[in-house]
Amino acid sequence: MSDNTATRSVDNRLVPAVGTWIIDPTHTTIGAVARHLMVTKVRGHFTSFSGSFTVAENPKDSTVEITMDAASITTGTEDRDNHLRSADFLDVENYPTLVFRSTSVEEDGDIWKLTGDLTIRDITKPISLDLTFLGVTNDPWDNAKAAFEASAELERKEWNLTWNVPLAQGGVLVSDKFKIEIEAQATLS
Repeated sequence: MSDNTATRSVDNRLVPAVGTWIIDPTHTTIGAVARHLMVTKVRGHFTSFSGSFTVAENPKDSTVEITMDAASITTGTEDRDNHLRSADFLDVENYPTLVFRSTSVEEDGDIWKLTGDLTIRDITKPISLDLTFLGVTNDPWDNAKAAFEASAELERKEWNLTWNVPLAQGGVLVSDKFKIEIEAQATLS
């Protein structure tokens, strides 16, 4: 059932209620997908992160901030995870967090564009995510829960993530592009 007090209509679009929504890490996935050997996809996600979004009266003035623990990256393969944590990739000893801070929210047809600064290895670059608001529902304890999906395709080299191995038949071991995929649930604080 939908909590009508936790949503509202702005310009004929359903949006969350004004306020600060805290991201629920037990019901949220922040992941990345890259191609391996140019053919298959490898999926990883962060198991430790925190974040919130503040919905403004005008949804375009809303803000998002998420901090991810770089060492919490997991793909299900210990050797690969350790390599991702090494200086070849995230260099977690020197750069323990990845941070996203929004700079704008704009309507784009049926979706929203969430633009912000992503910091990886102390390199900050602007990115734009396709954002979909999935609605608000109440959990069994009557807490309003908002749900979103967001994604973007990024170039690793923008954050100096350039490690790779050329393949004999052409191409590289790890794709230069990777996709960020977020499925988030949040509670109005």
